[in-house]
Amino acid sequence: MKKIEDYVRTIPNFPEEGVMFRDITTILQDKDGLRMAVDQMAACLDGLDYDIVLGPESRGFIFGVPIAYNMHKGFVPVRKKGKLPAETVSIKYDLEYGQAEIEIHKDAIKPGDKVVIIDDLIATGGTMEAICKLVEQLGGEVVKIVFLMELEGLEGRQKLAKYDVSSVIHYPGK
Repeated sequence: MKKIEDYVRTIPNFPEEGVMFRDITTILQDKDGLRMAVDQMAACLDGLDYDIVLGPESRGFIFGVPIAYNMHKGFVPVRKKGKLPAETVSIKYDLEYGQAEIEIHKDAIKPGDKVVIIDDLIATGGTMEAICKLVEQLGGEVVKIVFLMELEGLEGRQKLAKYDVSSVIHYPGK
């Protein structure tokens, strides 16, 4: 039987020399790989009390929506600035080369909501740290963050040290 790691395609030297790009499209296009990824991520939530599932654009949508659906929870999208139609709150954060800004609908998280965040990858942790700040700004509590993959060499977990973080696949490098 295949392991979830067997469905990940690794592309050396993309997008730049020395980077091992972990491609999830090979998971998504395979019915067994997709089911395995969603099921293993959802298993990280066993026994957890939470109200809502949140996922960042775009791969957090891919994995977060089926998990929310299977657990009979609502799903909240976090989008790039300017993509949500109603009143939003936003946060700017640093990227390796520059800044980015994400936003969430102001009414998406209610004070006291227990929030699970789902995404495909933790690298440096900067985007997820910003998402957690948005949830907390709205009065929510991040009770769990689940990633499909973790690039341990980039030490993103350090930025998320105060949160309960799980990753299904661990890669020691960058």
